[in-house]
Amino acid sequence: MSVYNDGYWWSPDGLRLHYRDYAGGGDGRPPLLCLPGLTRNARDFEPLAARLAGEWRLICPDMRGRAESAYAKDAMTYVPLTYMQDISRLLADLAITRFVAVGTSLGGIITMLMAATHREWLAGALLNDVGPALEEEGLARIRTYVGVNQSHPTWVHAARALADANGDVYPGYDLQAWLAMAKRLYRLNSGGRIVLDYDMKVAEPIRAMGTEAGVDMWPVMKAFSGMPTLLLRGERSDLLGAATAQRMAAEIGPGAELVTVPGVGHAPVLDEPESVAAIDRLLARVLHG
Repeated sequence: MSVYNDGYWWSPDGLRLHYRDYAGGGDGRPPLLCLPGLTRNARDFEPLAARLAGEWRLICPDMRGRAESAYAKDAMTYVPLTYMQDISRLLADLAITRFVAVGTSLGGIITMLMAATHREWLAGALLNDVGPALEEEGLARIRTYVGVNQSHPTWVHAARALADANGDVYPGYDLQAWLAMAKRLYRLNSGGRIVLDYDMKVAEPIRAMGTEAGVDMWPVMKAFSGMPTLLLRGERSDLLGAATAQRMAAEIGPGAELVTVPGVGHAPVLDEPESVAAIDRLLARVLHG
């Protein structure tokens, strides 16, 4: 595992939040700000850090209510705008004014909000299996499992539960791959049980919103125009439709590269050969234009 330092910062409403800081080469490259999905955390980017840390600095936050970050007193703060405000405070504390955003699912929504409000921050962006329009099939699946507590006696039991629930998302995974994912998603609690590593209340805003339409995010795509932008889509994704991904690339224009990662659903974990090659191309464009 790549070496990192643990860091902490305070949210605007007084929560102590955690991030991992993987050192880079110190050659002036912009850091990678890695923003995880809804039930994920900083550990989700271990495969990316294993490959890029030392050459690139990676800042990997735990959002409020996840892993080593404090749980919110008000569950209705588990929303993208609040997450962006938390991240803005982290960036200010670290004096980071320009970075490459790597946003998976929810992290990609936060990236879109940053592009809309602080485009000057972004040296480049990766939107991983997310866009301004999301498929109802995928949203319905997410509602079935978010906020449903699980407890397992061993890591192997947790891995097998993941395989049972997500075998169609990662059909090529073996037990070792499921174990690695379990270590990123679960934690060992004080009672010796393996449990999910997030506040079950993160589901409350999703349930409160129901299926009503939110803000139209399509205009935000123009904010990525002229910026090195990678759009990753899992071939089997039930959240980001192929037509939506193609429209995103068209709306952004020449700066966008759309890559479909074969054989995986929502969302690619960024260690697939196609993801690796695409990320390398993105970072080369960030460096050399």
